[in-house]
Amino acid sequence: MLTGWFLWFILFWVVFLLVMMSIGGFFMFRKFLKRLPKEDGKSELDWQDYYIEQTKHLWHDSEKALLEDLVKPVPQLFRDVARQKIAGKIGELALKEKAERITEDLVIRGYIIATPKRDHKFLLKALKEKNVDITRYEHLLKEK
Repeated sequence: MLTGWFLWFILFWVVFLLVMMSIGGFFMFRKFLKRLPKEDGKSELDWQDYYIEQTKHLWHDSEKALLEDLVKPVPQLFRDVARQKIAGKIGELALKEKAERITEDLVIRGYIIATPKRDHKFLLKALKEKNVDITRYEHLLKEK
């Protein structure tokens, strides 16, 4: 039978592995759910890619730079996913409004809509640092 410090090491290692696999499984399961097709035959990620592809030509350097600045507070590990989600939402808005180009207003509205409500305080802080008048967007912040 195991006794002493080696027993505690094995127990710690088993608990550690279970916790890490649970966390990884949670994120993998979320990604799996987003990949499942909806009623229209396309998944959430398919639509996101579609909107980005359809509006790629509407983006200019200043709007790309603004998007980069807005996703800077997101941890590096999740930044690409956040950028894709926000760009997809901006593209969706641009297509719905038949915009001729992506504007700062579209970027900010897409950023607000795509950001979870729990992160709105960081969102507001980032917008204030950019000297953006948030009174025009308060209705979007309250909608969620």
